[in-house]
Amino acid sequence: MLVKINGSAVYGVEAIPITIEVNWMASGKDSSLVGLPDSAVKESMQRVESTIKTNGYDMPRTKLVINLAPADIKKSGTAFDLPIAMGILSASEQIENIEALSQYVIMGELSLDGEIRPIKGALPIAIQARKQEFKGLIVPKVNAREAAMVNSLKVYGVTHIKEVIDFFDNGETGLDALEVNTREEFFHSQYDFDLDFADVKGQENIKRALEIAAAGGHNAILIGPPGAGKTMLAKRLPTILPPLTLQEALETTKIHSVAGKLPENATLISRRPFRSPHHTISDVALVGGGGNPQPGEISLAHNGVLFLDELPEFKRTVLEVMRQPMEERRVTISRAKLTLDFPASFMLIASMNPCPCGFYNHPERTCTCPPGAVQKYLNKISGPLLDRIDLHVEVTPVPFSELSNIRKEQNSESIRDKVIKARELQAERYKKHPGIYANAQITSKMLTEICVIDHVGQMLLKAAMEKLNLSARAYDRILKVSRTIADLEGSEKIKPEYLAEAIQYRSLDREGWAG
Repeated sequence: MLVKINGSAVYGVEAIPITIEVNWMASGKDSSLVGLPDSAVKESMQRVESTIKTNGYDMPRTKLVINLAPADIKKSGTAFDLPIAMGILSASEQIENIEALSQYVIMGELSLDGEIRPIKGALPIAIQARKQEFKGLIVPKVNAREAAMVNSLKVYGVTHIKEVIDFFDNGETGLDALEVNTREEFFHSQYDFDLDFADVKGQENIKRALEIAAAGGHNAILIGPPGAGKTMLAKRLPTILPPLTLQEALETTKIHSVAGKLPENATLISRRPFRSPHHTISDVALVGGGGNPQPGEISLAHNGVLFLDELPEFKRTVLEVMRQPMEERRVTISRAKLTLDFPASFMLIASMNPCPCGFYNHPERTCTCPPGAVQKYLNKISGPLLDRIDLHVEVTPVPFSELSNIRKEQNSESIRDKVIKARELQAERYKKHPGIYANAQITSKMLTEICVIDHVGQMLLKAAMEKLNLSARAYDRILKVSRTIADLEGSEKIKPEYLAEAIQYRSLDREGWAG
């Protein structure tokens, strides 16, 4: 008897429908699993057979042909265990309600005794099931809340294959569809942060620089000695960014779902991601890819912050592969038979010591590095990568008088309110420019129209570039940052004082900074 069970497979951050066809034949002995399965899918037959026998059902002893269609796309992972098992039981007429089975998408990994284990990508699978107008989706209970975020789709969470069999044998009863109030949970937890800028003593100039970075979506690098507070400040950046919209939250959650990074019983990610990979990370782990392409750290940081601590310690090849995704805000993984796109719209915040010993330009301690060591250390970061970083911020240690001060520091909420107002101005300004939502994304062609400076500002910028020996690449960056400062002040014009503030955030562009 031939039966067809509906499943799904995740490619990139989207799911595509997969039909599991099972044909039980009265003659023949050799069973076969076809449709380009990988090793994990091929091994499913052992898990399925153990599950069927352990739960008191019969495993057919004559020929079984199982086809995963479309047959020209490679299938990977263990999520096909449950639909294959249900297909075998239906084809061998141990489950009778075959018509009802065809109205559901069923996915799950089986243990040897029939327990159902979590899968990756439940959210995109649920979105695809709703698109195809299926009656319901059956997934592991751990993934049910994640899938139930999708409206107009009944989602059933199960812990054992017996629950699924009984559900269809009893006329689709015995399981309750999960209901999740996604919007209420999402908006309730948006501002639930453990960290706050009020925890940071002093460092007002650094807080201001990060406020500008957040307001304009600018990449930034913090340069300072060990213990100056670079990491502490960077970790608090997500607390001053505008809250995620529902669309952004859905995009972010899909990526984390596909990567298997969502916690158990998770719903929508409500706060912007903050990813901080170790400097020993490989280029594939950072950017994404692999034999079975998975999103990397830069995609996991989509709509959030990617923090690279001790930037010069990262391998040169790792930093170089990041350049194109930073420009295009997506990662394209190409294979012989398919091309996948992973979103990668993130803010890059990096930190570094000014030299190998860490005390170059320190107000109190002396640098012990030999001649040329500072420049060699800075040269580990390529010019093209540095060219994509708008703010270079020098971080100095906080003096004791600041640390012991008991005055109240400015908190994240007050800074975030200013950032949100600045972003609203930019949203209005760029509403006719698809794909641009912040000043950091302005193209060179748009600069002359959007970043207009008067004669006084031009003379100031010219004098600064000549006196400080700023490189040519600093010009565009200064204009973009000054536009953001003007937005924070609610000014349509870029005043000379805004330009002056933007100029000071180009430390690494100054010729002789390290010499």
